Amino acid sequence: MASLFDKRKEKVSTSKLQSYQYENHLVDDLVEHYKARLLRDTNLEALTKLSQGEMRLSIEQYVSQFMAEEKVIISRHDKEILISRILDESVGYGPLEPLINDPSITEVLVNGFNEVYVERFGKLELSEISFRDDDHVRHIVDRIVAPIGRRIDESSPMVDARLPDGSRVNAVIPPISLNGTLLSIRKFRKDPFKMEDLIQFHSLSSAMGEFLDGIVKAKMNTLISGGTGSGKTTILNVLAASIPHGERVVTIEDSAELRLNRPNVAGLEARPANVEGRGEVSIRQLVKNALRMRPDRIIVGEVRSGEAFDMLQAMNTGHEGSLTTVHANSPDDALRRVEAMVVMAGMELPSHIVREYIVGALDIIIQATRLTDGTRKIVSVSEVVKRDDGSHDVKEIFYFKRTAMNADGTITGYFTPTGYIPKCLEKLKVFGISIPEHMFIPIHEEVYQ
Repeated sequence: MASLFDKRKEKVSTSKLQSYQYENHLVDDLVEHYKARLLRDTNLEALTKLSQGEMRLSIEQYVSQFMAEEKVIISRHDKEILISRILDESVGYGPLEPLINDPSITEVLVNGFNEVYVERFGKLELSEISFRDDDHVRHIVDRIVAPIGRRIDESSPMVDARLPDGSRVNAVIPPISLNGTLLSIRKFRKDPFKMEDLIQFHSLSSAMGEFLDGIVKAKMNTLISGGTGSGKTTILNVLAASIPHGERVVTIEDSAELRLNRPNVAGLEARPANVEGRGEVSIRQLVKNALRMRPDRIIVGEVRSGEAFDMLQAMNTGHEGSLTTVHANSPDDALRRVEAMVVMAGMELPSHIVREYIVGALDIIIQATRLTDGTRKIVSVSEVVKRDDGSHDVKEIFYFKRTAMNADGTITGYFTPTGYIPKCLEKLKVFGISIPEHMFIPIHEEVYQ
């Protein structure tokens, strides 16, 4: 065994070993060899019952023992890389491990075994990470989905899962995928953003932050609208922090992402059907069940289908101050999307009745957008104004005014009120929240600067 590796070492003695780059065949062979020995010569069932730290220590001790028995001698640097890769592929996520542990990365996108993109600060970039082959990617996907009782194969070629830290995972395999195994990981932030963070990131102005904090405390039903990756969940989490601690909150999500650092939170998560097509628990079922849990507020991570009707029903029947998100590109589009969802719920009602029902439930619409330079901003805050004749208006209160695009692609602009004085200020006063009307005077660019 040792002589085989000695020959390998002579061929690659001048190579610089880089973690997770599979150019050094010696380390590749050693990794595969000792992974096979771990499977053959250790009690894996006992290992998997250990804590993460104990498991890593045990595997490291086993590999050192194997190397001593086989008289395999490599440099300390090579051994560190060897141990690290075996650990990551045995109890971690292989080549993805450094990406998952990098706090500057928000998304990891595997487009095939040799093409891995990451998102940093809203911009996608090609990473230096690669896998050996498609089977290697499949192995990592199986490591992710197996602990939570999910599976992915030809009969079920798509799967949603969650890492232990809460990061959201989606995987697709052939024949659905045309480029081998595809993997998308939206990383979970351990320390949730606060309103001050969003203001510091220029995602909104301090005046907008004060207003949004007020409307949540005053129990205004709020819909957060935006496209994929626009920051809807982040905004939802930030707004939920404004809910007074004396209130009971029930959260309902397709995949748990919200982290509310507050007491009296009951979290519910939907469940897909099992292999036999049974056991599914939908968002709609959870919304109905939440009404029996004595909630002061209901937060639905995202409405996508018939659950929109049940959410609106909750808003219309005493559960004020509820929050949810929807995929839409503008406040008007958000209302149309919700209307279509109510129709999907099987409500055979005229469209104008459905629209009145929606307008009667919603108070505020927040529009989030990811701009072309990768920055995420709240580009509009609007009030849904009900008229006596049953009609309505969507009145914009604040918006982001773009002024230019710089040579480097960054977008400049500023947040400004529209001049509209929101009707909800009276309700805010009832809750002891006083926001002066001069806060809604439009800002001119030269004043802002």
